Amino acid sequence: MTICPIVLFPDQRLRQVAAPVTVFDAGLAALAQDILESMRAAPGIGMTGPHIGVGQRVVVLELPDAARPQIYVNPEILWMSDDMIRQEEGSVSMPGVTEDIERAAKVRVQYQDLDGVTHVEEAEGLRAACHQHEIDQLNGLFWLQRLSGLRRRRVMDRYEKLQRRQKELR
Repeated sequence: MTICPIVLFPDQRLRQVAAPVTVFDAGLAALAQDILESMRAAPGIGMTGPHIGVGQRVVVLELPDAARPQIYVNPEILWMSDDMIRQEEGSVSMPGVTEDIERAAKVRVQYQDLDGVTHVEEAEGLRAACHQHEIDQLNGLFWLQRLSGLRRRRVMDRYEKLQRRQKELR
């Protein structure tokens, strides 16, 4: 179990499509544990392999309503509701800034567990938003790309200001 460095925006690895996992072994379990520990240290509630520089389709979620962290290997959205919700989102790769994002209120996700067994999960609310956010990341779509140009620029300005302030404090 290792806390890995987080890949920070605007690193181009965050825009690459992650490769499907094909080997379900102890190395995959170790990767999932590394993502979990890195996410907790960040802190965050969801994280992917690309967030730590590993271009594999692995997601770890640890949501407030869950009894334990959940691991999703090769997740894909099978269905999205027409009903929409707005959730505040951000990224461990762009710490300190958030913005409301509109997403489907409910989703059905197919994924594999660490043993390669396929499952289907229906989710709504925060969990649905997290699935969409993290699967976007696996597909090379950083959350900022879900914002209008004006809102994206405002978030970028806030982030750049935070980065300058942190450099001044060092």
